[in-house]
Amino acid sequence: MPTYDYECDACKHKFELYQSISAEPEKVCPSCKKKKLRRLIGTGGAVMFKGSGFYQTDYRSESYKKSAASDSKSSTGGSDSKSETKSESKSESKSESKAESKSAAKTPPSS
Repeated sequence: MPTYDYECDACKHKFELYQSISAEPEKVCPSCKKKKLRRLIGTGGAVMFKGSGFYQTDYRSESYKKSAASDSKSSTGGSDSKSETKSESKSESKSESKAESKSAAKTPPSS
């Protein structure tokens, strides 16, 4: 059940009243007993997430963050170094085969 703010137009008394949503607004001021009471329009209650258990995956522990960072570094670092090694070995083998074919073309076959 919500809490409503009330103000008396006669005596300017302000107070909060805890009542059901379906309940009729109060009309009589508890202070001056006049029928000049009106319910104020408020911003309403904001949703507040307090305590443990809310969005637990959003707020990971420091140890989890460190292990996740090291895992991501090792997985990306490892794949980069492997691809570099493969490309280096391919370029070396291509240059070696070109050099061999050039030297074979320059020397006449021995008979």
